[in-house]
Parts: sequence; structure tokens; C-alpha cells
Amino acid sequence: MSKLVTIYGGSGFVGRYIARRMASEGWRVRVAVRRPNEAMHVKPYGVVGQVEPVLCNVRDDASVAAALKGADAVVNCVGILNERGKNGFDSVQVDGAERIARAAAKAGVLRMVHLSAIGADAESDSDYLRSKAEGEAAVLKHMPQAMILRPSVIFGPEDQFFNRFAGMTRLGPILAAPGAETRFQPVFVDDVAQAAAKGVMGEAEPDVYELGGPDVASLRSLLQMMLTIIHRRRIILGMPGFAARLMASVFDFAKFASFGLFPNNLLTRDQVKCLQIDNVVSDGAKGFDALGIEPVTMASVLPEYLWKFRPSGQYDEIKDSAKNLRA
Repeated sequence: MSKLVTIYGGSGFVGRYIARRMASEGWRVRVAVRRPNEAMHVKPYGVVGQVEPVLCNVRDDASVAAALKGADAVVNCVGILNERGKNGFDSVQVDGAERIARAAAKAGVLRMVHLSAIGADAESDSDYLRSKAEGEAAVLKHMPQAMILRPSVIFGPEDQFFNRFAGMTRLGPILAAPGAETRFQPVFVDDVAQAAAKGVMGEAEPDVYELGGPDVASLRSLLQMMLTIIHRRRIILGMPGFAARLMASVFDFAKFASFGLFPNNLLTRDQVKCLQIDNVVSDGAKGFDALGIEPVTMASVLPEYLWKFRPSGQYDEIKDSAKNLRA
């Protein structure tokens, strides 16, 4: 019988790519999510019955253990960028990660891949980065042989980075950019999935890997690249730290005053703290080279999904082709 991998958060942005890769390798894939009815898009990744969504809440011991039953490997992709209700940084990225690792160790699972983030630091002022580091430690306490992946900002068709900023260009002539000079090393989502698959299949040494693409650029430069791709002109307004903190404080207060009805998916005070730190691979850190993976460039991928933000969508490309022919 084919081997089985359980992927917690396997219907999300990164998880779905890992699920697809594992299915293509012939593994059975169990996708553990809070709402299985909203994860049906993962089923066609394999043959009938090969990829199955199951109910699981990482805040519940019983459901975490049930999702692991019979699994040969486990991947934890569960993470949040913004706290909401009971799903806080500590409950999801620390306690949830430890719960999965503890259950995996108890079940005798031999391989675990845990998705963290570049910049994870137990001493960080950012609750997001602090909880990521504490989550890593919690995983390694129970599964010392786990593979930890720390990607930079991840891009791909479903990302919440380039898609979000591109969507903002439709709202006016100014594009606000908190932390405009902060450097990033964007990494393609399927490259991260390929790294995770190597860990699941035992083709990579258990260790901490920092994953960044071939390009390093400031947020301002990344936004300018995006604007070029979507054929729009906007003023990129770099926001000083105090202005970003003020704006984030207003949004956070609106979330508090509305009892969460306004979720503040725009900018939080914690995100402002993250934007003050370069998001690039550390010197000497293990990365794609150690995994034998050559990461793809942004230029080869971004136009494939950002075209929809062009003034005339796909027809902008036709106009460009016509101009070139006339020239």
C-alpha cells in the first residue's frame, strides 16, 4: 500500500502545493483542515481517493491525533499572519505546532516537516516572529529529527503579497508602502513545496533551511516591478515608521472596537514590527543549494498571474503584440 502523509493546513496557499507534489509522487495524502467542505479543490490532485480532506482543529488534541492515524509522515503548514478570536499566534503557531509534534512522536511517525518563517526569533518584539521561533522549539522538543523550513515572503498565483498590492493599485494613484526600504528575497511557492516533499520522502537531512529566491530587493523595488508587469503607474509612498505605527494603531483599534467585525487585514502593529527587519536568507544558513533545488525567478512567474490587474486584463498583452508588429 502507498505511504500516507498528513498535511495540516494542506488546503492553504503552501499546503495545496505540497499536497499536489506528494500525490504526484504516489503518496496518499490526508489534508487536515478545519472546514473539509471548503477544501474539495485538493481532491483532483490525485486519483480517486488518493487525496482526502479530513476535519481537524490544531487546538484540539483528539482531532490532531485522529488525523495522524496510520501516517508515515506529517507536514505542518498551519500559520496565521493576523490574530483573530481564539486563533492567536501562541495558540496556533506555538501550542498547535507542539500538539502536532507531540502526537506524531506518540504515533511513531518518523518524518516531520514544519513550516516556519525567516526572521523567527524568540527575542523578537514581533509576536508573529517570536511565536514562530517558539513553535520551532516546541516541534524539535518532541520531533528532534524534524525538518524546519523558513521561507522568505512566498509568491504564487494565490499569494497575499503581490496580489494584495496589485489590487490596491485599483483604488487610487498612491500605493502606500510601510517599510519601503526593507529587503525581501521572495520565493516561489512550488519551490517551497519541493523542499517540503524532499523532507517527507527522506531525501533531505533533518535541519533548519532558510529558503529565498534568486532575487533580493527592497519592498519599493518589488512594487515597481509589479507595476511594470501590470502596466500601471502609481506613486509609491514610503511610510516612515511612526506613520505606519499610527495607521496600524487605528486599524487595530477599529478591530477591537468592532469586536472583530473589522478583521484588520490591512496593517497591524505587529506587522509594522516585522517590516522593520530584512526578510532575507542569513549568511551561512542552509538553503536551496543544500537541497539540490534551483529556485525560479520572479520574472518567470509573476506575469502569469498578475496580468488580471492590468487595465485591460489579458487584452493588454494583445495590444502590446499589435504595437510590436506595427513597429
